[in-house]
Amino acid sequence: MDPWGLTTTALLACVLFLIFLFLWDQGLNRGKLPPGPTPLPFIGNILQLDFKNMTATFSQLAKKYGSIYTLYVGSQRVVVLHGYNIIKEALIDQGDVFMERGNIPIFEDIMKGKGVVFSRGERWKQIRRFSLMTLRNFGMGKRSIEERVQEEAQCLVEELKKTMGKPTDPTFILGCAPCNVICSILFRDRFKYNDEKFLYLMNLLTENFHLFNKPWTQLYNFLPAIRVYLPGIHKRILKINEELRHFVLERVKEHQKILDPNNPQDYIDCFLSKMHQEKDNPQSEFDLENLVMTGADLFGAGTETTSSTLRHGLLLILKHPEVQVKIHEEIDRVIGQNRVPSIKDRQDMPYMDAVVHEVQRFVDLIPLNLPHAVTRDIQFQKYVIPKGTNIFPLLSPVLGDSKEFPNPDQFDPQHFLDKNGKFKKSDYFMPFSIGKRSCLGEGLARMELFLFLTTILQNFTLKPVGDPNELIIKTNHVGFTNVPPHYQLCFLPLSGRRQS
Repeated sequence: MDPWGLTTTALLACVLFLIFLFLWDQGLNRGKLPPGPTPLPFIGNILQLDFKNMTATFSQLAKKYGSIYTLYVGSQRVVVLHGYNIIKEALIDQGDVFMERGNIPIFEDIMKGKGVVFSRGERWKQIRRFSLMTLRNFGMGKRSIEERVQEEAQCLVEELKKTMGKPTDPTFILGCAPCNVICSILFRDRFKYNDEKFLYLMNLLTENFHLFNKPWTQLYNFLPAIRVYLPGIHKRILKINEELRHFVLERVKEHQKILDPNNPQDYIDCFLSKMHQEKDNPQSEFDLENLVMTGADLFGAGTETTSSTLRHGLLLILKHPEVQVKIHEEIDRVIGQNRVPSIKDRQDMPYMDAVVHEVQRFVDLIPLNLPHAVTRDIQFQKYVIPKGTNIFPLLSPVLGDSKEFPNPDQFDPQHFLDKNGKFKKSDYFMPFSIGKRSCLGEGLARMELFLFLTTILQNFTLKPVGDPNELIIKTNHVGFTNVPPHYQLCFLPLSGRRQS
C-alpha cells in the first residue's frame, strides 16, 4: 500500500476509535442520567435543534422523553426541566444545589465570570447580596425608586404627546424610559431623550439586544469551538460590550472624584464605599472590574427586557380593543385624570394588574430561562446529575400550562381574575424565574410595567394603524428572547378619548 493510503487508513482508524470511545462513554453514563436522544460524536444533538424556535424543539422532545431529559450540545451535557413541578423541585426544594449559573459561551467571553448575572460561587453571593440590600435601601418597592419611575413615566407621556397623534413606531421612546430608570439608580441622574451620551448608550443597548437574538448566537453558544471560523458578528458583540463597559467606567471615574462615603447618592456611590470598606480584605469581590460589569448587567437586564415587554403590551392592547375600554374605565374610576398613578393603586386596580401579568405570561419573554448548573453530584428523582451539568429550567411550558391557564395561546386577562373580578395569583407565573437565581430586578421591573402602562393609558387612547384584526402579535423567530414585531400606532390625547 502506498504511503498516502496508509496515512488515510490510520486517520480513519483514529476517527473510528474516537467515535467508539465517545459512544462507549455515553453508554456508561446513560444509565444514571435522565433519558434523551442519542447524541452524535462531537456535535451531540445539534442537528435536532431548531435554532429559530428552540422552545418548540424542547417541547417536542419532552413529549417523547418526559419532564426531565438529557441533551448534548456539542460535547456539553444539558439536562432539560420541562414543567412546573420539576422546576419547583429543582429551583425551590433543592435550590442550594441548582443555584449555580450555567455556561453560556457568548456571555463567558464577554463577562468573564464578573458582575452579578453570570458570576458564580462566592463572587455571585457577595455581589447579589449587596445589590439586593442597596436597591432596597434606595427604595426598591418603596417610595424613592417609585418617585423616579413616576418622574420617568411623566417624561414618557410628554414625549408621546409630541407625536401629535400621528402613526408612530414606539420602539425608541419605550426604550428610553426604562433605560433612564437604570441611569437614575446607577448614576442618580436621568438624561434627556435627545442627549448625545444617552443616544449613544441607547444605540449600544439596542444593537446588542438585536445581535443576541440572531440564530447565529444560538449556534455560537452550542458550538463555541467553531467560533474562530464564524463571521465577525461575535466580534461586533464583544466590541459593543467593551464600549458599554467604558461608558459605565467613565461614570464611575466621575463619581470617584466627588464621592462622599457617608452620603451615597446612587448604586455606584454605594459600591465604591463598599470597595473602600473592604480594601484590606483579600476575600472581597468588591473591585472596579466587578462594579463596571455589574453596571453593564443592570443595563442589559433592565432596559431592553422591560422595553420589549412594554412594546408587546401596547401591541396586545391594540389587538384587543375591549381590553383597552376596561382599562380606561378602571383608571377613570380609581385614579381619575388629575393625579399621578402610584404603585399603591395596583391593589385597587385588579383588571390592570391582571393585564400586566397576562402580558408577561403571554409574551414569554425569556422562554428558555438562563441556564443553571448543579454545585455537586446529586440524586434527583431516580437519576444522578453530575456536578457542573448545565440545567435548562424552561419557563415557556410553565407560563403556557393549559391546566393552569385555559387556552394558553390566547391573550386573556381572565387568567388572573377570579369569578368576582378580584386579582388571582398563580404559582405558575414565573417570568422572572424562581429560586435563588431569580431576577435581581423583579420588583423594579414589575413596578415599571404597571406604572408606565397605567400612565400611558391614563393620558392616551391607543389607535391601531389599519385593522386591529390584521395585527401580527408574534414573530416566527424565537431567539434568546421573544422580540415583538415592529408596528406603528397612534397615541390620541385624552380629549380624543373623551370625544369618542
